[in-house]
Amino acid sequence: MNDLYDVINRRRDTRSEFTGQPVDQDALERVLAAAHCAPSVGMSQPWDFVLVRSPQTLAAFRAHVAREREVFAGSLEGERAETFARIKVEGIVESGLGVVVGYDPSRGGSHVLGRHAIADAGLYSVVCAIQNLWLAATAEGLGVGWVSFYREEFLRELVGFPARVRPVAWLCVGAVGHLPEVPDLERFGWRHRSPLAEVLHEERYQPRV
Repeated sequence: MNDLYDVINRRRDTRSEFTGQPVDQDALERVLAAAHCAPSVGMSQPWDFVLVRSPQTLAAFRAHVAREREVFAGSLEGERAETFARIKVEGIVESGLGVVVGYDPSRGGSHVLGRHAIADAGLYSVVCAIQNLWLAATAEGLGVGWVSFYREEFLRELVGFPARVRPVAWLCVGAVGHLPEVPDLERFGWRHRSPLAEVLHEERYQPRV
């Protein structure tokens, strides 16, 4: 039990710690199997995983992410702009492996048990698979970085997803020299983790003063 909580607390969004060493194939298969064991609405298992190792594809995605970083940076001013300039947002090429996770709402047929009232339940299932992957990778001593500076249509075309499959994540997965004690966004002063008490409510939501 303590090992589980240790992995949860050690998990980090990895950027600059990748060593570039190839991921052990057996370890990768265990990590992907853990993702595939995630709970899913109606047992639909609506995820797909595309493993990207091609240097050309990695470079093309990094160039796209760099452009989107510039777009976001252009929306900032003053202290926010200075802080963001110091933050690395991806380790796409350095990791050597991208795992692109897609959501296929057609998986499981037209009547997915449990999705009739909450259309996004399938999407939530995919996020559960990503979290399983991330925790398993941490237990294996691997780093994972979730890249979110991209346009979905670009990534869909880049990896060949059909129109019905939504790209949910590009995960940089790779060997790391270490996992930081403090998450990057805290270390650089972008935001800090709030105490549990600030988001915990009893019986009904209570607005904070």
